[in-house]
Amino acid sequence: TCPANFDDSQRKATKTAGEIAGFNVLRIINEPTAAALAYGFGRKKAEKVVVYDFGGGTFDVTVLNVAPDTVEVLATGGEAHLGGEDFDQRIINWLIEQFKKEQGIDLSKDPLALQRVKEAAEKAKIELSSALETEINLPFISADSAGPKHLYYKINRAKFENLARDLIEKSIERVEKTLGETKFSKQDIDEVVLVGGTTLMPAVREQVQNFFGKEPNKSINPEEVVATGAAIQSEILRAQEEGRAPEGEIKSVLLLDVLPLSLGIETLGGINTQMIAKNTTIPTTKTQIFSTAADGQTSVEINVLQGERPMVAGNRSLGRFILDGIPPAPRGIPQVEVAFDVDANGIVTVKAKDKATQRSQSIRIEGSVGLSKEEVEKMKREAELHAEEDKRRRDLVEAKNLADNLIYTTEKTLREAGDKVSVETKKEITDRIEALKKVKDGDNIEEIKNKTQELSSAIQKVGAEMYQATQEKKPGGEEPKAEEGEYKEK
Repeated sequence: TCPANFDDSQRKATKTAGEIAGFNVLRIINEPTAAALAYGFGRKKAEKVVVYDFGGGTFDVTVLNVAPDTVEVLATGGEAHLGGEDFDQRIINWLIEQFKKEQGIDLSKDPLALQRVKEAAEKAKIELSSALETEINLPFISADSAGPKHLYYKINRAKFENLARDLIEKSIERVEKTLGETKFSKQDIDEVVLVGGTTLMPAVREQVQNFFGKEPNKSINPEEVVATGAAIQSEILRAQEEGRAPEGEIKSVLLLDVLPLSLGIETLGGINTQMIAKNTTIPTTKTQIFSTAADGQTSVEINVLQGERPMVAGNRSLGRFILDGIPPAPRGIPQVEVAFDVDANGIVTVKAKDKATQRSQSIRIEGSVGLSKEEVEKMKREAELHAEEDKRRRDLVEAKNLADNLIYTTEKTLREAGDKVSVETKKEITDRIEALKKVKDGDNIEEIKNKTQELSSAIQKVGAEMYQATQEKKPGGEEPKAEEGEYKEK
């Protein structure tokens, strides 16, 4: 199993680590999905479930449909730097501050003392899950000219909860956001399954209960549920491989997981053209046709991107490869088929094929270009923060691309038209082309759009004059005019 927001390379590394340890790794599944599988074991009806996974270092939230024969992930989210260690740190900071205030000694400067404080803080946090108050006693923690110093404080649950309340609230914000990516409201959720040691804290359970308006499910141990789900899935996969039914009460269950971040490729102007959106059910494939950006172009570079930002610069490049051997042709004519394939483990393969020659090239994303869980969440936050600015930049690039293409096709049309177009019309269109060329490299999107529209309107005259010239060259002059009359049914 792995955290829900692990990227391609991290999943590959997890699989490799299992194989190095001597395991036959059949599949990588997300921890919240494994938890949902364990929760659904033996249940007879379909339910909408939220898995609230608060571990030692990370926080995940996953919304799922759990049925007797299917576990389908609908959306996943979380925080890379939000877990039990952050709660420990709040107690550590409080102890250091109190000791410095009373003794004038900063324990954070002493690595040995700081390690003792960290261990004591974690122990206190665990004890406060079941006790209303606990003692923190660290004799001989430090010394000065007056002699040895001892650290002794009492901390109650209320004090600890006040120190860490914003961390719990932050997790609820992520729950609300992830729910918003589905069609469900919190009232639609049938069960909330808690996963991870941090969910043993009464304040965490209380906040979750207040948000959903129902008590979280306590039928399974939060610290064992992921391992239980993984064991169930292991037996299902092993049974499938051996062509038999799963043993005991276990039944075959179809797991449908999702991508944590969108996948796409770089296109003209530095645009991230998304191929597969985040929260798409995997395994999945997507194919799209692209073309060349210049005349006579014989190769294309495929830059595979991961992230939510519309421009390339705001996303992570997973890898690049080149498809060459494309027959020279005017831009826009060659057809390059790009196919994305994401397997059940979330591992990505990208293939590009020239439709004319059937030449192809592919890449399997390697581990050296992966994202950390922190980077995944950072990219999601940045996409939200810069959404308006990103849209403006993308709109500008698309307007420039449209202007460029219109200039290219108009000049080509004028050359091919020859004397079928009047000198006056040619001059008008040439003037419009020059006017568009002057503004297309600027940043005024409205001006670019206006000049593009003016040229687009003017080019209509070319078609009309070419059609008229063709009619005049026909033997006998004008074609007979259609006579007006009434249509009568027989």
